[in-house]
Amino acid sequence: MIVILYHILTEQIVQEKYPSKLLHNVVRQFAQLPGIGERTALRLVLHLLRSGKENTLEFSSSIQEFIEGIRFCSVCYNISDTEVCPICSSGNRDRTLVCVVENVKDVMAIENTQQYKGLYHVLGGLISPMEGLGPNDLQIIPLIQRIKEDEVREVILALSATMEGDTTNYYLYRKLNEFPVKISMIARGVSFGDEIEYTNELTLGKSILNRTPFDGSHSGS
Repeated sequence: MIVILYHILTEQIVQEKYPSKLLHNVVRQFAQLPGIGERTALRLVLHLLRSGKENTLEFSSSIQEFIEGIRFCSVCYNISDTEVCPICSSGNRDRTLVCVVENVKDVMAIENTQQYKGLYHVLGGLISPMEGLGPNDLQIIPLIQRIKEDEVREVILALSATMEGDTTNYYLYRKLNEFPVKISMIARGVSFGDEIEYTNELTLGKSILNRTPFDGSHSGS
């Protein structure tokens, strides 16, 4: 009885706030996106409505195609339309270099500098006990396999200057140090503000070119 009454009251509130339940449902979905509050979500939905049915259906169709067609590169775990991403399949990249990053946004940020011509490996996160993320939750084992099987000579650690980033750096150093590869990290002469993606292109490009050897004793300062 209480549950039924709750749903009736909820329905009444929705009807008072929105002229349409369909509108409310779409606004609620948009509002789940990062940085999008209910007011902004409503503005976006009404914009789609004003854009006309054809444009809105095209927008919806592109999202559906993205969800159904997007995949992760089987080599580096970057997002891709194909089994192997264009970077990994390119014949113009230096295959002896592998830059380890936290996520896809970091790949995009580094590519925008146009200073790096090697390959990547996307971990899919950082070691963070607070968030329940351990080494087994990241793409670390595939990275080790690449070092064993491919012609990699240098691994560049390009993780954020945070406690989680430093913890992950140290863990990777311990795992990779047994292999005959050079382990380096991007220079930290200028503060990155925690996230690689928020670093300006000039600073990020220089930090890659001026990378330093990693010996396991680096801190996040």
